[in-house]
This record gives sequence, C-alpha cells and structure tokens, in this order.
Amino acid sequence: MGDQTVAATTEAARTSATNISSPTELFKERAADDESGVHVESSTGRRTATLWRRLTITGTANDTKRAMQSRHLMMLAIGGTIGTGIFLSAGSAIALAGPGSALLSYVVVGLFVYTVVISLGEMAAMYPVSGAFSVFGSRFVSPALGFTLGQELLVSVGIVYTWVSELTAAAIILEFWAPQIQPWQWALIIIVPIFPLQLIHVRVYGESEYWFALIKVLMIVIFILVGLIYDWGGINGHPGPGLSNFHNSQAFIGGFSNFAQTFVYAFYSFGGVELVAVAAGESDRPYKSVPRAIKATFFRIVLFYILAILTIGLCINWKDPTLLTSAYNSDVTASPITVVFQRAGFGAAVHIVNAVLLTAVLSATNSAFYGSSRMLLSLARSGQAPKVFGWVNKRGVPIPALLVSLGVACLTFLTTIWGEGVVFTWLLNLTGISALLVWGSIGVISLRFRAAYHAQGRSLADLPYVQPLFPVLPVGVVVLAVLMFIAEGYAAVKEQPFSPRNVVAAYIGVALYLILYVGYIAYERFMLGKREHIVPLLKVDLDTDAVWQRGEGLQVRQRDMMERKAREEDKSERPRWKVWLVSAARYIY
Repeated sequence: MGDQTVAATTEAARTSATNISSPTELFKERAADDESGVHVESSTGRRTATLWRRLTITGTANDTKRAMQSRHLMMLAIGGTIGTGIFLSAGSAIALAGPGSALLSYVVVGLFVYTVVISLGEMAAMYPVSGAFSVFGSRFVSPALGFTLGQELLVSVGIVYTWVSELTAAAIILEFWAPQIQPWQWALIIIVPIFPLQLIHVRVYGESEYWFALIKVLMIVIFILVGLIYDWGGINGHPGPGLSNFHNSQAFIGGFSNFAQTFVYAFYSFGGVELVAVAAGESDRPYKSVPRAIKATFFRIVLFYILAILTIGLCINWKDPTLLTSAYNSDVTASPITVVFQRAGFGAAVHIVNAVLLTAVLSATNSAFYGSSRMLLSLARSGQAPKVFGWVNKRGVPIPALLVSLGVACLTFLTTIWGEGVVFTWLLNLTGISALLVWGSIGVISLRFRAAYHAQGRSLADLPYVQPLFPVLPVGVVVLAVLMFIAEGYAAVKEQPFSPRNVVAAYIGVALYLILYVGYIAYERFMLGKREHIVPLLKVDLDTDAVWQRGEGLQVRQRDMMERKAREEDKSERPRWKVWLVSAARYIY
C-alpha cells in the first residue's frame, strides 16, 4: 500500500512538472487551490484552472527586463515629455498674461519640477522599480498613499492626459493633410503601429523612444536658433520685432490672476516628467543611469521650455490672433513654432512642423502604453489591483496590463464627438491639478524616506545619488505645491466672467485624490482590519529592490572605478580615430 502511494505521488509530481517550471510555482498553484477550495476533476476543468492560475499567480515569477541603456534613459529625460503641449498650446500662456508672465510661470514651474525630479531620483536610483511612485508611497508613507498615487497617475495623468489630450491633438494634426478622415480613424492609425512595438521587448520601446525624442529635440533647437536670429533681424527681408513685445507694459497682462492661470499650461507642458523614475525599473545599471538622467533634466527644462517660451514671446505679440487660435482650436497652421518659421521666411515649415508634431504624438503614445501598463503592473503586484495585471511573459512584457491600456486608448477617442478643441482645453485643467498633487506628494515621500533611512542608522554613502541641500528641496516642493494650488483657486474665483465651473475644474483633481485616499483607508480598516495607517519608521523596508545591500555601495563604486581606468588605459593604446568611432557607435547603438 505504501509503494502504491509513493508511485501515485511520483506520477502526480511528474504530471505537474510538465505544466510547472519550478517547485516554487508548484507550491503557489497548490496554495491557490487550497485558498479557493475548488477541486476540478475533469481534464478540461484542470486545464482551465491551470491557465487561470498561471495568469493570476505563476506569471508573477517572471519580471521586467533591465534592457534600457543609459542613453535611452538620458533621451527619455531630455525629450521624452516634449509633446503637443509645447508645440500647440505653448502660446496660450502668452496670449493670456503676456510674454513676461508666461516666462516667469515656466521658470517657477520648471524650478518646482526640477526639485521634484531630484527628490524622486534619489529614491529611484536606489530602488529602481516599475511604478516607482505607488511603490515608494506604499513603502515609505502608507499603502493608502501608494494606492492613491498609482490610481491618480493611471487615470488622470496616464490615461486622460496622454490618451485623450495627446491623441485628440494628433487627430487634429493629421486632419491638416487629410480632412476627410474622421478623428477616431486617425486614432486607430496611430495606435495600431505603436502597440505591437510594446509587445516585443522593452529595448524596442527604449530604442524607438530614443529616436522619436531625438527628432523633437532637434526641432526645438532649430526653432530656438531660427527664432532668435529672426528676432534680432538677422534674416534679410524679414525684420524681427526685437524687444518690442516686452515694451509698453506688454510683458505682464491682467495682473496676478492671469499669471496664476498660466500655471496650468506650464503643468500641462511639463506633464510626464516622472516617467524617468518609472523607466528606471527596466534600465541597465540604474545606479549610474538614473543620476545622469536626473542631471539632464535641468538642461531640458532650460533649453526646451524656458528658451522656447522666451523665443515665442519675443517673436509673436500677445495680441496676435494666431496664439488664441492655437489655444482653442489646436490648429497646426497657428502653432507658434510654425508662425515663427513662416515669418522668418520658411514657408514650407507648415509641413515640417506637422511631421514633427506627428512624431511627438507617436512618442507620447509610445510612452503612454509603457507608463500606464507599468503603473498597472505595479499596482497589481502590490495587491492594489487584480493579480492578472501582474502577469509578465518571458520577455518581460506585461501583456494583460498592455491590453487594458489598448482598450482604454480606443474608448477614450469617443470623446471626439464633443469636439476636439473642447476636450483638449477641458483636460488641460484636470491634468494640471492632478500633476500638481502627485508632485507635491513626492516631496512628502522624500522626507519620509530620509527619516526612515536615518532612524534605521543607514549611511548616505550607500545611496547611489544623494540630493543636495536636504531637506530644502522636498520641503520646497511641498510649499510650492500648496502655494500654486492656492493660486489656481484664486485665479478660478477671479476669472471674469465668474463661473462655478471654473472653480469645480480647479479642484476636481483634489476631490478624486481625497476619495481614493480616504476610500483605501476605510477599506483597510473595515475590510482588512488594519489599525496601523502610517508605516512606522523602523518598519520601513529599505532592503527590497535595492541596487545593492547595506554597506556594498563603496565596493561597487571602487569596482566601477577600476573598470573605467582599465578602459581608459585600453583606449590610450589605440589610435585616436578608432576610439572616436567606437565611442560614436556605442552612443548611437
């Protein structure tokens, strides 16, 4: 009887081994059966149950791949968030409050965003995980904050901002060439070729985004150069306005109320800057690539946003009707960049800018698939979304999460029935406040992370990147977020004619934030029976997902230093032209 039992057990284990790749997965499947209490006897039922368990449990054994190189992350930091906002609606702030107010607004928001990125980069370099915001919020503050940030970014920033705003703008852009095609048809034309790229490998995303971003960067650089030369009168037959648009009280229009309203345009333009931290979870050597990308963010803010706004303000008067057309109709022929090229004597610029705008939209679509799927993946693996969305295939691609992103992308284009310009303008306000709330929360998380790090006796030498002037930057993030939020509310109240809709639009993002946060606390208390809301400092997990263990940072840096010296010695022994070719080839590919 004992031999028969052993034989039966052996046969069962052999049968299970054909479906399960490891003892760990076998254990997980048996645990799942015990939890469910369901025992299926038929072969069809067994296959169905096994497939479901693979989707919900065993698939989590796979993980995303660290396949993005430093240059990919660098280009994401430099050009990954240059979307239709800077091309189409950048002149809206100038038309509303004048070139001086618009420039000051972008400087303030740019400073604010840079401090956010630095605070976030310190944590992302040490803990490079997909969906960094929700993970950091849950781990360093409370699960409720992590859940709120994940849902807020997924719904408001990831889905609403990119899928509706960027792709609605894309439909308008493409109508310039073929007006007979409906916007929803253009949406499918854009989505269909981008989605398969996400199914291949994260390296494909990094490579495609690298070239998309490079095209946008070159376009902005050329625009700034042409615009400044035109403004200074350097083009024969096309005298520039010089500094006239800043004279005669034209720099600041409408006082503080109008100035405060320009923040929403700046938030919209800077939206998505956090994607660098999300991508850190799939980058090679994140303890090196993340700090480099963080430093590149400063140059991106100065070059692509502040200088671009300055150039537009110098070249186009705030009363120019093309600015208003661009703000409310998203007409590509009225894009500030196109207008500057045309007035400088480059008539063919309409088609060139249109092509670059299309590239920007393809890039935004590419990033939206990536960012939203990784956020959903992170929520699923932390138990804050259905487990099936935590499934990852052997290539490191979260297929179920991507399918959800695809479905939402298709559904959101039903909003075009209300009119593209209406949707575009309405979403501008919603996403601006949502981004402000998320960025302010990052400051709180950074303060909490450092407090836990200090309470557990950790050394800052173990951090791959240490933010300067701590705690000035995260405290500044929180204070600036509160002040800008108050300014948004003040502007909504003072806007003429007064409309309650403006006040609601200014605070609807806060309502969503509070509902998610309080709702999760209630779920924890009454459904899970948890009484501890804030994670105690001594219980904060500072080891999981770390790039190295406690005390190993100095050893890794010394090893990297020795490898760098060896490479330099090898280069010194080769002809200079060969070194240049190898370096260029490595940078390009």
